[in-house]
Amino acid sequence: MLKNNIPLGELEIGDKCVVKSLKSKGRDRRRMLDLGIVTGTEIEVILKSYSGSPKAYLIRGALIALRKEDANKVIVKLF
Repeated sequence: MLKNNIPLGELEIGDKCVVKSLKSKGRDRRRMLDLGIVTGTEIEVILKSYSGSPKAYLIRGALIALRKEDANKVIVKLF
């Protein structure tokens, strides 16, 4: 079963998803786009810190760490 419109920051290790949209604006949005986080990009949650933030995500072959508040601005669909 697919789950739609979930913030990326809510996913757990091993979850895989595809980007549906970005809620960030300005410089934060530009940073996400520069990291390759665009509509249709597949992302997998790889690691998380003991506190739960940041988490490390596999994005286009690169391991990227995002804080929860930044990851929650990326809306995804699980698969």
